[in-house]
Amino acid sequence: MHLSMRMVKIIAALGVVAVVGIIHLMDPTFWPHLGALLARGDIQETAAYIKTFGPWAVVFAFLLTLFVNAIGFPPAIIFSTACTLIFGIIPGIILACTAETVGVTISFLLLRFFLRDAAENVIRKHKTLANIDKYSGQRGFVVMLIARMVPYFPSIMLNALGALSAMSLRDYVVASFIGKFPSTGIEAIIGHDTITRQEDPTRLVVVIIVAILLIVGAWWYERRAAHAMEANEDKESENV
Repeated sequence: MHLSMRMVKIIAALGVVAVVGIIHLMDPTFWPHLGALLARGDIQETAAYIKTFGPWAVVFAFLLTLFVNAIGFPPAIIFSTACTLIFGIIPGIILACTAETVGVTISFLLLRFFLRDAAENVIRKHKTLANIDKYSGQRGFVVMLIARMVPYFPSIMLNALGALSAMSLRDYVVASFIGKFPSTGIEAIIGHDTITRQEDPTRLVVVIIVAILLIVGAWWYERRAAHAMEANEDKESENV
């Protein structure tokens, strides 16, 4: 790795530390309070805390949801549910999905920037890993889309897999944004209706059915595309 790239990575890391430090200087109680809040994972307490920001609550909810999705802890359901409690089901889910997508994109960029070079060095030495890496570049969109649709799947794992693979940033962002709507919708509605003691399960059932149809449809499309790609590769090898 060139010295200049090492310097860029060091400067980027120092920039992240500087942002954390500036926030601490502006409000020394912010990080300890936020850390305790995240550790407890209480949805109603989180919603109440967000509300204390008044007219800025929507901005803080967006940034907080973005932040926890970028670091991958704690589970995103806490914040997507809190958003539905504060802003309503539909606006809350839209806000949560958008913020989560920005958060996982930041995570993707940071992980790829700092770790992709090292991953490529390992991948080049193993044929199996090289084939998987090649596949992720060709079919990564559908795979990420399906994975994002699955509720309660650890987001940090998908962030890392996407960043360390050959998947393009565009495919990652679009797949994450579309895939998060069914999974976040299911998680948020379950959390919201449990807290508010909602007895009518109609909307939850509808969201689950739609999510299942989307997952099955995406899986079926991926299987057909994979078979078509394999058939083309076989024809090309026969013609050589």
